[in-house]
Amino acid sequence: MCSGRVDLEFILRAFSKGHDGVFIGGCKFDECNYVTHGNYDAFAITYLCKKILEHLGLNPKRLRTEFMSGADGNLLAEYTDDFSRQIKELGSLGKSEGMDANLVRFKLEAARKLVPYIRLVERERLRVPVKSKQAYIEFFESDEINALFDKIFSDKLAISQILLLLGEKPLSTRDISARLGLNPSDVSRYMIDSSRHGMVRYDTAGNCYARV
Repeated sequence: MCSGRVDLEFILRAFSKGHDGVFIGGCKFDECNYVTHGNYDAFAITYLCKKILEHLGLNPKRLRTEFMSGADGNLLAEYTDDFSRQIKELGSLGKSEGMDANLVRFKLEAARKLVPYIRLVERERLRVPVKSKQAYIEFFESDEINALFDKIFSDKLAISQILLLLGEKPLSTRDISARLGLNPSDVSRYMIDSSRHGMVRYDTAGNCYARV
């Protein structure tokens, strides 16, 4: 299967099911067997997913993508052995990050619900105009793109987490703030925006927000 077929959803799902690391192997750059050059797509997805893992408080080193030819069996063994050693050093998912399994699953589920939105943003605002390894590195490691992604993703992730909590039971602004460690004024802003989009409603009797 072309590495370009590896979707962001696949990676996040693997982590949400408790896998401690994800390794992706692709063809060498500019040696793709298909006209799509899907290995560049895999490279971009890796960068995006690493940024997401950082936002969730998970170590981005738990995800690695390497590129090699079909004749590089020795390289594949070398890469996978090294990755396995690295993951063993990190320990089980969440352990080195100081999070329990339930919190890790919660954060990953909130991120997974944003995959369609991230795909849209990637197509419209995070496309690299030139297909070269250096161009991709410079693009995704630039301060401008990091700032853009932080701005785009942070608010959406917070709202996704809030909606997951409200799916369990109605909560007040203070409750949400305490559960997620968010500023109450930010929670109010998120809830006003979500109310406008018909995702939540305010229960005046209970002084709390509930999912619609």
